[in-house]
Formats: sequence, structure tokens, C-alpha cells
Amino acid sequence: MIRNYFKTALRSLLKNKGFTFLNILGLALGLAICLLITFYVVDELSYDRYNIKHDRIYRVNTDLKYSGTITNYAITAIPVANVLKTECPEVETAVRITPALNIRFKKGDEIVREDGATFYCEPNVFDVFTLPLLSGDAKTALKEPNSVVISESIAQKYFNRSNVVGQTLFLVTDSTSHKITGVMRDMPMQSHFRANFLLATGHPVQNNNLWNKLTAFATYVLVKPNANTNLLESKLNAEMQKGLKGSSTMNYAKFTSGGNYFKLSLIPVTDIHLKSNRVMELGANGNSQYVYIFAAVAVFILLLACINFMNLSTARSANRAREVGVRKVLGSSRKHLIFQFLAESLIVTFAASIIAVMTAWVLLPLFNHLSNKQLVINLQTITWLLPALLSLVIIVGVLAGSYPAFFLSAFQPINVLKGKISTGFKGGAFRNTLVVFQFSISIFLVIGTLVIYNQLNYIRNKDLGFNRNQVLILNNVNTLEHPDLLKREIKQLPGVVNATLTSFLPTANNKILNYVSPGEKEGQSTQFWKIDEDYISTMGMQMKTGRAFSEQFKTDSTAMVINETAAKIFGYGNDAIGKTITTGGAKDLKKYHVIGVVKDFNFSSLRDNVTPLVMTLDNDWLARLSIRVNTHNLPALMAQIEKTWKAIAPNEQFEYSFMDQDFDALYRTEQRMGNLFIIFTSLSIVIACLGLFGMAAYAAEQRNKEIGIRKVLGASVSAIVRMLSFDFVKLVIISFLVAAPLAFLAMHQWLQGFAYRQNIQWWVIVLAGAGAVVITFVTISAQSFKAAMSNPVDSLKNE
Repeated sequence: MIRNYFKTALRSLLKNKGFTFLNILGLALGLAICLLITFYVVDELSYDRYNIKHDRIYRVNTDLKYSGTITNYAITAIPVANVLKTECPEVETAVRITPALNIRFKKGDEIVREDGATFYCEPNVFDVFTLPLLSGDAKTALKEPNSVVISESIAQKYFNRSNVVGQTLFLVTDSTSHKITGVMRDMPMQSHFRANFLLATGHPVQNNNLWNKLTAFATYVLVKPNANTNLLESKLNAEMQKGLKGSSTMNYAKFTSGGNYFKLSLIPVTDIHLKSNRVMELGANGNSQYVYIFAAVAVFILLLACINFMNLSTARSANRAREVGVRKVLGSSRKHLIFQFLAESLIVTFAASIIAVMTAWVLLPLFNHLSNKQLVINLQTITWLLPALLSLVIIVGVLAGSYPAFFLSAFQPINVLKGKISTGFKGGAFRNTLVVFQFSISIFLVIGTLVIYNQLNYIRNKDLGFNRNQVLILNNVNTLEHPDLLKREIKQLPGVVNATLTSFLPTANNKILNYVSPGEKEGQSTQFWKIDEDYISTMGMQMKTGRAFSEQFKTDSTAMVINETAAKIFGYGNDAIGKTITTGGAKDLKKYHVIGVVKDFNFSSLRDNVTPLVMTLDNDWLARLSIRVNTHNLPALMAQIEKTWKAIAPNEQFEYSFMDQDFDALYRTEQRMGNLFIIFTSLSIVIACLGLFGMAAYAAEQRNKEIGIRKVLGASVSAIVRMLSFDFVKLVIISFLVAAPLAFLAMHQWLQGFAYRQNIQWWVIVLAGAGAVVITFVTISAQSFKAAMSNPVDSLKNE
């Protein structure tokens, strides 16, 4: 019996090739998009789960509130790890990790920069994280000074083999040889930090009682099974309060009286990638909002595809009504008819799923490029994909085919054979609801896409307080013996406006926090940048009061330039010039006098407010050379700059970037998400239009006799087209009224993630609604004109 159902269903589908093609196309498109988004969501949710003990690993975060400003850090003060190990019985161990800066190794005669994947860490890092060693002993690998554990790919890169334990790598940065004591497997991409080099700290991190001084170390804790992490947090904060009260470097009572605080918190390692965007993260994290949004988009697009199936199936109801009537007269029960139609649905869904998998596989490289992922369909993927796909075929097949099956099987033979097969388009309340639902989703996505595009455009064009255009940045300058010589030579080149030596750039990741004391006030955590006298002018910044650094003033070695936010928080207002600011402790106390206040400029993401910043005139050992150029022949100038570089540093690589590109990189995630939104929105509109096309065909089919009578009575083609179009336009308007407020609320919430944002413009809402109406009319016009132009004799000859 089941075989007969599927055999008959297959014949029916092959008999109506056009209908079958549209159904399979819509479902395949929806399923393919759903699969790609599912791959993305699964990848995002799998971060750090490669660790065997991932459910017991936490990172300690620090929250600081001072002068009304709350700053969230991914690092801690030095004593935290020691307290975790010695004072907390819930803890198995704790480890500290910090990124290594300006790391360059020697590979033969070549010097290779390895920033971003090199970390200093304590020897027990292997007790916390699952980092299997292919060779070497994890218990002793990082106990000796100048030892290093490298990844398998790095071993191949430097030695062309994996077994390199005992070999040495020369670290150019500090002119030391590091002994390779272990080779670990490459860390998975799904890790919130990825290390290719683990360097020994050289000695245990010194412990002290400076609870109010944050270090660059991220502290991770491995708790015992079933440990109470809330109690652990309370203990940590109690120890911190005790340490702060006994601190000799701050007045704790005065500090807290102003509502200020230090707080410690624990975050599961599996939550870091999606739920942590703090200062001093070890890597670039994702955003849980995008995961939730894309998951919702996948569900909605799948629903759109299912709705299309229902609409296209009911559009064929008139053609299949007589078939149903004849079958019932010949003794077929409604149950058998339902099974028959569900069999057709399952066949279509199965075929669509096969095409969807092939389409997703073909589009995966493009999707990886757009989303900056490295997704692959491998054996591990197939183990969950096949059962999920089989379940999806059954669920979608039954869901998409249920309404047509029950709808068509409910026809009464006597009514069918008399030609009374339906109540017409206006009577199909459920089908109208489906159209409203479809276009509500599409309009929602259109508004969301336009808001995202406008926000990204706003970011690109916002006045940031500095000029990022036409600024060339040379890397590796700190490797030169005399970087100031390179600066002088390049400043003399035609087309060069100015140049500055520093690594503290508005678009760079090098941000150093320090505590400064404005007068008699408590220490304030601020950005502390070392710059030269050409920095302000090269960056195109503006002074609000006072002056910038100058070679003409020898006293500028003890001078300081602060930003507007620092002047406000320090309580200076418009009277900052001449004020004294101190740094350091009793042994290394240094006093600075303020000579100028620079207008606020954004040196972080526009998601964050500008924070206090102070700048001193000092050499920066990580310096890069930023060059402001003004030339119409940039390639020629670049050739001259490279020639100057080679003359001064013949053995060093010539690496450069442009500041506007580095700025764009800060918002690359939003740009990728915006591009994906545009694609998904376009495809959702295509899918919705397929369903609309089916509904237009259904309406024309059900009203063909009405149209014939109207034409006989003198109705014009335009009047009939307006009549048929109005019903659909009315549904789209209802969809707009449903989707617009929901989209406004959702995108308003998304924009709250930006400290600097553009309000949702009224024309965005109007444009989305007008666009939906135009797309609707264009989609249904073919069917409307076809019905309006038909010969009334054909529809009335049987009456």
C-alpha cells in the first residue's frame, strides 16, 4: 500500500513538472540557507568545548567603576591567582596567560613576525586546557626559563618536521634562544584564543598585595566537580575587599564613598566567545546576538519555504479537485487521500533536501568567505547532519504537506463534480494569513538590513576626532637600531606631510592602562600612551586648550597632554593647563604637568564611549611609523619609501598597512553580518515571491469565470488587473503594519550595542513598505495580466 502511495505520487508530480519544479526550488533554496546558517550557529556554539574539562573552566573578570565610568576587563590583579590556589578549596588550580607583544623569531636568515599567536603562560596551563602534546612532557614542558612549546604547524613551518623537541628558536625581540620542550597539536579554530607559541614566563609571577593594579594577565581557574561558583565569587570579592582596605597605594574608604568599586566575577570558558567583549581579551570574540538572529532567520526562511509549498499546492486545487471527486466516488477514503498527498509532499521534500545539501556544499566556500569561517563538511559533520536531515525531511514534509492534504481531501464529490470547488480567494482566510506571515518576515528582514547598512555607513563617515585617511603605517620599525633616522629620511620625501613614531594608534590594539593621580585625588585608571612631538598633527587631531608637544620646549619631557574626558573626570573642567598629575609608587614616583587638552577622539570601537586618556612624550619600544601622505601618485611614493627602508634595514621585511583599512577591520564583523543579511533578505524575498506567484495563480484560477463575466459586461484589462492586485496589496499592507513595529523594536535594541549610533530613520520604514508593495505588484502582474487578457469564451463555454 505504501509503495503504491509513493508510486502514484511520483506519477502525479511528473505529470505537473512546472508545479513540481517550483515546489522543489522553493524548498531546496530554503533548506540550503537553513543548512548554511545551521553550520554557522553550530560552529559559534562549539567554541572552547574541545577542552575535556570545559564545564569546569572559568575565567576571572574584573569590573571597575570610577567617577561614574564602568570599565569591564578580561584581566585581573596579580594576587587573584594565588588566592584561588591557596584560599579556595573549590579550586583545583589556576593559571595566568598573557599575550606576548612584538614577537619575532629567526628562521634561517629571515626574521618572522609571530604576533597574535604567542603567549606567556605558567607551567600548569596543560592542567587546565586540553592541549595534547605530540612530543614532550606536559608536566615539565614550561618549567624551565627560556623554554617554549610550539604547535605542529609551526614545527613544520620552521623545521619541516614535527619531532623538534630539543631544537632551539632564536627570539629576536630579546636576543635569546628558546629551547623547544614540546610540540602540541594545532589548537582548534573554535577557541577564544589560539596559540602557536607558549613561552615560559621565566619565573613564577610575583605575588603582591596590589589588588587595585591590573596586569595584562588573564586568570583562568579549574574548579572541582560540583563546586559552588557563586560561593567562590563571594570569597574572591571578600579577599579583594580585604586586600584593598589594607592597600598602601589607595584610600579605600575614600574610594568607595564616591560609589566606586572593584568587582570580580567568573565566566564559563564556553561563554567567552559569544558573551564577552571586555578590555584586554586574548582574541577577537563573536556576538551572541548574531547567533540568535541567524538562528531565527534560518527558522523563518524554512517556514517561508513550507508556506510556499502549501500555497502552491492549494493553487492547484482546481486542477486536482475532479481527481479527488472521482477517487471518492470510486470508494477512496479520506485517510487514503491524505496519505497520498503526504507521500507527494515527502517526495518533494526529499528531492529538495538532496539538492539543498549539494547547494550548501557548493556555496560553503563563498559562505566561509563572507562569514570569515572555515566550515567544512567532514565525517564529524555527517554524523549529526544525516539524522538531522532525515528528521527535517519528515517534519518539513509532514508540516508542508499537511494543509494541502487535509484541504484537498475535504472536497465533497457532489460539489466538485458540479464545479463548486472552492469559496474563492477571499474566503481563504488561512491562506491569506500565510501570505501576511511571509511578507511580515520579509519586510522585517528588509528593515533590519537597511538599519544595519545605515549604521555601518554612519560609522564609516563619522567624525572620529582624527583623520584616518592617507595615513600609511610601517610595521617592524622597532626592530631598527635607529628608527628616528628612518623617520627623518621619510619626512624629507616629496608627498610626505608628516610622520610619527609610536604604536599607540586609534586603530591599533596596543592599549596600555596605567594609574595616574590628578593632584590629591585617588588614582584613576586611564589609557597611558607614549607619543612623539609629531603625533597630534600627523593624526589630524585638534587641541581644545593649550598646546601639543614641541621640540622647542625641553620641559616637555615631564609634560602631559590629556583628552577632554580625562579633564572632565579629573575635575579640571576648562582649567586643566598647569595641573599636576603623578604616576608610579613611592619609589618610582613621577610628576607631570598638563600642557594641553586634545579634543576627544575615538581610539576604540564605536560600541564604547571615549574613556580617559593621557599622553606623554616618550620613546615607545613597540613603535610603528605612521606617515601622512598627500600625493596623487601613491605607487611612486610607496616605491620611494620602500627604497628608503631597504637602505636602512636591508634584512628586515617591509610590512605596511593603511589606517583607514585598519579602522574598517574594527567593524569587519558588522560588515560581514550586513552582507549576509542582504543576501538572506534577498533570498527570503525570492522565496516569498514564489509563494505569492502561487497565490496569484490560485486567485486567477478560482475567479476565472468572474473575470470572464466582467469582461463580457465591459470591464477593461486595467480594471481587472487592479481588482486582482488589490487583494494582494492589501495583504502586504497588513504585513507591513505587523512587521514595522517589531522590526523597529528589534533594531533599536541592536543599536544599543553602539555608544555612537544613528537613530532609525523614518524613510527606512517607508522604503521597506513601498518596496514590498512594488515587489508584490511585479510578482503578481504576470498572472493578473494573463487572467485579464484571457478570452472569456474559454471560461464561460461550459456554463
